[in-house]
Amino acid sequence: MAEIAYNKYDIFKKLYSWYIYVGTLFFIILIIQIFKPNRYIIFLVKAFKSILIVLFLLHTLGLIARWYISGHAPWSDAYESMIYVAWATQFFGLSFGRKSDITMASTAFVTGMILMIAHWNWMDPAIANLVPVLDSYWLMIHVAVIVGSYGPFALGMIIGGVSLLLMLMASSKNKKKIKLQIKELTIINELSLTVGLIMLTIGNFLGGMWANESWGRYWGWDPKETWALISIMVYAFVIHMRLIPGLRGAWIFNLMSIVAFASIMMTYFGVNFYLVGLHSYASGDKIITPNFVYYTILVVGLLGTASYFKSRRIY
Repeated sequence: MAEIAYNKYDIFKKLYSWYIYVGTLFFIILIIQIFKPNRYIIFLVKAFKSILIVLFLLHTLGLIARWYISGHAPWSDAYESMIYVAWATQFFGLSFGRKSDITMASTAFVTGMILMIAHWNWMDPAIANLVPVLDSYWLMIHVAVIVGSYGPFALGMIIGGVSLLLMLMASSKNKKKIKLQIKELTIINELSLTVGLIMLTIGNFLGGMWANESWGRYWGWDPKETWALISIMVYAFVIHMRLIPGLRGAWIFNLMSIVAFASIMMTYFGVNFYLVGLHSYASGDKIITPNFVYYTILVVGLLGTASYFKSRRIY
């Protein structure tokens, strides 16, 4: 009965459109609020925050239902890890965005995008039995922590993008309001990346414990292990950039929070398709780099360049 109801309602497929619609409308309302605040906008902001909490609760119930039906933690394959990363992203967005509405709106949008990618044709949403190598209590511990760390990193990436967009929107009339918003977002971004780095580091150590039980060694320079270590080093550098005089400032920090996410994408997706190792479950498949990867690089480059010159001119 539970599985029939789960398949009937297909909650995660419905949630991605709800997250995107609510997040987009919420973001537009917040931009209007910056320039023309009024009591109707305040009411709408409260309404959208309540809707996002309801969507998150539905998301949580969906994960619990999948766990109950499958009999194992719902992050054992590509599809499940995506819906779990989306959950973690929304969780940290709501946690860090309690006093930052624009953080909540941005998070809802990126959560919807993650769920949308999870429902593309190359993802299989079917509930399946665990492969033998994953049939371990370490699945609940190691994978939950290390994949959960992708949530705050994704949050940092979207906050960085929003901060650069706000820099582009700055003018001599609104620069004080925009600067205050950027300062608020940058603080949340740093907190988010710090939490993500701590989780990723702990998850990597836990992975070593699992590796010792499964393969008889703690570390073997497997591509997944190596790229997890690279991601730790990349984000450690981003967080400590403020100690270098020439790399201080909101613009460079927010830009690097976007660029650094490429290391997570390589750790999460790239290793499976481009490299061969014990974690490369999709190696040997035909490799096709999606066009949106190139478009994303182009957009980030243009956004970073334009926001740099605009912020230099205004501030």
